[in-house]
Amino acid sequence: MRRLLIILSIVLSLAAAYWWFNRPQAISVVLVQVAQGKVESSVANTRAGSVEACQRTKLSPISGGRIAFLGVKKGDHVKKGQVLLKLWNDDQQAQSHLAQTQVASSQQRILEICAIADNAVREAARTVKLHERGFVSEGAEEKSRFEAQARRAACDGAKADVAQAKARVNVTQVEQSRTVLIAPFDGIVADIVGELGEYTTPSPPGIAMPPAIDLIDDSCLYIEAPMDEVDAPKIAAGQLARVTLDALPGVQLAGHVKRVAPYIVAVEKQARTVNVEVALEDFAGKVSHHPPLLVGYSADVEIVLASHDKVLRVPTSTLQEGNKVLVYQAATKKLEQRSIKTGISNWEYTEVLDGLKQGDRIVASLEREGVKAGALVTPENPPSANKTK
Repeated sequence: MRRLLIILSIVLSLAAAYWWFNRPQAISVVLVQVAQGKVESSVANTRAGSVEACQRTKLSPISGGRIAFLGVKKGDHVKKGQVLLKLWNDDQQAQSHLAQTQVASSQQRILEICAIADNAVREAARTVKLHERGFVSEGAEEKSRFEAQARRAACDGAKADVAQAKARVNVTQVEQSRTVLIAPFDGIVADIVGELGEYTTPSPPGIAMPPAIDLIDDSCLYIEAPMDEVDAPKIAAGQLARVTLDALPGVQLAGHVKRVAPYIVAVEKQARTVNVEVALEDFAGKVSHHPPLLVGYSADVEIVLASHDKVLRVPTSTLQEGNKVLVYQAATKKLEQRSIKTGISNWEYTEVLDGLKQGDRIVASLEREGVKAGALVTPENPPSANKTK
């Protein structure tokens, strides 16, 4: 009997040792505590957007010619109506001077012809009276009246010549305007193609030619960004937007959607986007210590579709397929898989409508091996550090 007890104790000891060395090992996990906060539903651009000017024009003269006057250089600020560039047009100026001289001579000719016409009219009136008294013949009276009519017609013709000469002056001025570039708005000269004395030419149809002057209105800027066609129906003018730029790291600019393009852009067969324009709000006041925005900066846009404040939320990264989470059970130190009902979400947080309560602790380190429902776990962080921020 004693021998049996010894053997039994040895077997139990070996079994206990086997269990001890082969017992399930607790997995270390990171937990987050379910809490209330703000959740937003948003969409972001598929490719980098850019800073654009509300007004930008690429100017070229209507006709080609040699640059005779270049009144600006790159980076200059110009005013509306300022002359930027002139082509050689001495021949047109000579034509304009000739036309103005013809106007002056025609006006002098009017004085002569119309004075003769007025005298002929008076003479005809006297002849009519003399004819009525019988002092002149009927033929003389008719001749006098016809003479007055002819003189008056000559006067009217001279006036028409003056109008024609003035029209010719206008034509020469229009021709000269074809050789002059004038700023259509206040702005900054971004680029100039051509130097004084060089020949410049407008773009022929179907052939891309660089503009003579690229003018930008830097007082009004906006952000243009492409959004996926799937998100297009959700976006509308007036929605809140947040803008970040590579040139201004750490700075987030507020704005709102001011326009959604009424058509889809097919960049590639499988890449279809809609362009969205975002107006910035108080850029100068918020980033006064930064240099001004430059047209062409790359920009990323996040458009807020909906916003819910003080709602129960979890980090979006804690969700498994089918809106399931792993809940930590403090009593058993094991994980329980639970399905939850979700509301709006973004890449950071997801709203919880049902299935969790405030204070529950869920697994955030889903990528670790062995993390699944029923697994024995050990929290890495204390409960006080688990709250979502």
